[in-house]
Amino acid sequence: MALPDSYTFKANAIPAYFDALLGAQPPERFSVKFLENLGFKSTNDRLFIGILKDLGFLNRDGAPQPRYFEFLDRTRAKQVLADGIRESFSDLFAINVQAHELSLPDVKNKLRTLYAGKKTDLVIGKIANTFRALCDYADFSAPRPAKRAEGVASNEKKPDQQASQDKHEETPAALGQIRVSGLQYHINIVLPDTRDQAVYDAIFKSLRDHLA
Repeated sequence: MALPDSYTFKANAIPAYFDALLGAQPPERFSVKFLENLGFKSTNDRLFIGILKDLGFLNRDGAPQPRYFEFLDRTRAKQVLADGIRESFSDLFAINVQAHELSLPDVKNKLRTLYAGKKTDLVIGKIANTFRALCDYADFSAPRPAKRAEGVASNEKKPDQQASQDKHEETPAALGQIRVSGLQYHINIVLPDTRDQAVYDAIFKSLRDHLA
């Protein structure tokens, strides 16, 4: 569950920011200098870096993450952004799965409750404006891919399990044949009651000669 701390004073510039990302080679680190090279030189533009971090496009050090590179696929870019918005505002989507369709006043009201006094009304307004601008650019029409549970479902077999089963099915017993192997023989010897050690030596020598 999460809510972001980032916002922008230039919500109307959100489309331009993301369009610029689509047209640029991703950097090793998304810095203020890189943003300026994209044409966004205002100090207010720098707030966009924090938004990218909250959306999971960048790590805390500014290095692009897998979501950033997935976004660069123009056929899926806006859907990838939608996934980032859902995660960044997961608290909001937890109380309304269609939060991206809420009006700006409704978003503000929900955020006031969720932030529970931790943000001023002015900041909440900026975050709400940022959220609405992000949602307007993103594409929420595609269903989210279901996360595959770890492990294997009960009606599925792991490759090694399947191989073991196949091997078992091909054994001679499965084919109507019987194979006997690994027989063990147990021999009981009743020794005579004598104190003559030579008798015992002769018996064990005979056993060794005939069974070795």
